[in-house]
Amino acid sequence: MNIVEGKLSLDGSEKIAVVNSRFNHIITDRLVEGAKDAFLRHGGEEKNLDLILVPGAFEIPMVLSKILESGKYDGICCVGAVIRGATPHFDYISAEATKGIATMALKYHKPVTYGVLTTDTIEQAIERAGSKAGNKGFESMTGLIELLSLYKSL
Repeated sequence: MNIVEGKLSLDGSEKIAVVNSRFNHIITDRLVEGAKDAFLRHGGEEKNLDLILVPGAFEIPMVLSKILESGKYDGICCVGAVIRGATPHFDYISAEATKGIATMALKYHKPVTYGVLTTDTIEQAIERAGSKAGNKGFESMTGLIELLSLYKSL
């Protein structure tokens, strides 16, 4: 059986964007740091990594559409944090961000990863932004790196 899979290495020429939701920036700043760390550790060149800031998670798909439409990037890593509150706002925002990111990835056939935290508490978000549960920004970027390699081999 032939196995086709991506590798966790970049050749340094890949142009990557990280789309980051500024809302809950105490959390999302750590996710961006993790994504940048993964990019550099796996062979990326810092000059080829752009950070694009959006107001909140709801806006990620709209900006992602513009980015993908531009054709400037080989892949996009989306990060953000939606933390449950006392109203149903969390449910709407997390669902629309998730659906929108997936829709844009399918529409443009480009590697896009989802590193948007959807947690019940701030403590859970902190755990996923670099403490007990690792850094989901780092994980999202490593997923993107693997996807870039996989796309090249398909």
